[in-house]
Amino acid sequence: MTGVAEATTDDERRETWDTFREVVNMSPSALENWLETDESRAAGQKKDGDGESTGHASGRTIVAILRKNKSDLSDSDYAHMRKVTGYVHRHLAQRPSGDVRDSRWRHSLMNWGHDPLDD
Repeated sequence: MTGVAEATTDDERRETWDTFREVVNMSPSALENWLETDESRAAGQKKDGDGESTGHASGRTIVAILRKNKSDLSDSDYAHMRKVTGYVHRHLAQRPSGDVRDSRWRHSLMNWGHDPLDD
């Protein structure tokens, strides 16, 4: 994404919303609580190896989107929803073998609002 919000049609917005709500299976409060944990802060890639990870920052944006009235969502919100769904779909395809309960893979997905144990 270039950072420039794309204009979308009503049908595209509806499809984006529906897909986003399918992949984001954590409630705003559950995601907010998760983002406060050490595991959440440790997961994901950090710019320059320091500070907040991309996924953690995304999680905060997801909480804000989920708490908005649908009619108040901006083009930027819809662009972020598309980013989230793309990330979750790509990451799910990379599921490691074995128990993922305490894995960085799961923790990273949870930062993006998706708990794979709730699938």
